[in-house]
Amino acid sequence: MTPATAPSDHPGPLPQAILWDMDGTLVDTEPFWMNAERELTDRYGATWTEEDVLRVVGAGLGTTAGHLRERGVPLEPDEIIDRMTSSVIQALAEGEIPWRPGALELLREARAAGVSQALVTMSMAPMAHAIVHRMPFTVFDTVVTGDAVSRPKPHPDAYLAAAAALGVDAASSVAIEDSVPGVAAAVAAGAVTIAVPHVTQVPESADHETWPSLRGRTLGDLGEVMRRRGRR
Repeated sequence: MTPATAPSDHPGPLPQAILWDMDGTLVDTEPFWMNAERELTDRYGATWTEEDVLRVVGAGLGTTAGHLRERGVPLEPDEIIDRMTSSVIQALAEGEIPWRPGALELLREARAAGVSQALVTMSMAPMAHAIVHRMPFTVFDTVVTGDAVSRPKPHPDAYLAAAAALGVDAASSVAIEDSVPGVAAAVAAGAVTIAVPHVTQVPESADHETWPSLRGRTLGDLGEVMRRRGRR
């Protein structure tokens, strides 16, 4: 695939694709997931500490379900996942979508420039599509969800699947993430990875870039990261 052309004020090639995490990166759904976890643990008298909450941020829902069972929620993993997903979808349906600062602007700019974009999330398909259907414009060329891969983040499977679906090389793409498991997955897939930490901290590393926010960020900024890391 031929790289998109950068805007005139940012000469040089752009990423072949942008691979977006959803929860905490595109949409501030983490408080809804945390509430869903606490609803389950409160109902069954299970223990769920702040450490437990932060431990599962960015992890696959199967991982979260396993921790909830360990803490005393007496349900099968699939039932835990279904209940949590339904709770979050309902919460989102009751109000405005809490988009993360700068995300929609960067999505729109990339779309206008013809850069392929994928949503790569460990949320289940119903949850991901509930968000996609509420977007103010069409943007994603493919959506990879947690129920579409056998191994969740921090494994690279979801990012590799997204790159394959787009027909691009993951190494020529930029992944945007907010959590330790997500960043690890994107790096393992070979993507140029930008961490935008939200609920949890992501340790600094030579393996990825760290931005405090997407607010004011442009395609030119993504191209600069690609150039600095020697990617085309």
